[in-house]
Amino acid sequence: MTPAELIRHCSQALTQAGVAFGQGTLSANDEAAWLVLWALKWPLDTDTDTLTFQVSGQDKQAALDLLAKRIESRQPLAYLTGEAWLQGISFHVDERCLIPRSLIAEVIAHGSIDPWLNPDSTHALDLCTGGGSLAVLLALAYPQWHVDALDISADALAVAQINIERHGLQDRVFAKWSDGFLHADGKYDLIVCNPPYVNAQSMSALPAEFLHEPELALSGGKDGMDFIRGLLQHAPAFMTDDGILVLEIGHEIEHFCTAFPSLEVTYLSTSAGDEQVLLITKQALLS
Repeated sequence: MTPAELIRHCSQALTQAGVAFGQGTLSANDEAAWLVLWALKWPLDTDTDTLTFQVSGQDKQAALDLLAKRIESRQPLAYLTGEAWLQGISFHVDERCLIPRSLIAEVIAHGSIDPWLNPDSTHALDLCTGGGSLAVLLALAYPQWHVDALDISADALAVAQINIERHGLQDRVFAKWSDGFLHADGKYDLIVCNPPYVNAQSMSALPAEFLHEPELALSGGKDGMDFIRGLLQHAPAFMTDDGILVLEIGHEIEHFCTAFPSLEVTYLSTSAGDEQVLLITKQALLS
């Protein structure tokens, strides 16, 4: 059996088992490729069409064992491997934090927010940082910046610190405990936030895989806006005069518009659509 054949076998098994995706991959084929390449200890960006050799019995069994664990436990593959990727960057991950997948990573990588940034910007805040992936991506994208990474979960912050050190960013990225802005320090040119925003009805219907993630990082209350209400109220006090807030709301656009009908926002295009990540200026928040 070649790696490509093994991937097809795993893809079919994942589909037949009805596992849920969306925590690093969006399809059975992509999940199977990740599973097999990881089990075979090959880079995840390997072109599997070039792998025409026969998989050893030991490697095949390793992949099948991981496949069985993925199906039977319904644990996300990222937790089983201890690694997740976002914009081509590797992050440590475990059940203490949300699996990195924020669409804000795209707007950072694509420079979508650059036209709104003051050229002299030096400080950013990643609020609700979780495992620290957005804070790391900000520091890599803007090498002169300092980034504060705040979260209410001490467990998540422990993972964030692992990732900060993994990428050698201890001098520019600082993980700190904070309930919202409680321990935010100074004013920021940019605040990014991927908050808990899943509404109560959606929370009750989450697939088993998502129940392995911390509820604190997902649940946004009845309409998904509980945390966001406080965020928008308090953010201006921690923003420079021309500071901006980049906020992810996922599929909650209807609830967002109902909660904040007069707020002026700019929608940033992402691979998942044009209404999932918003940019809001300090002036818009004040008015």
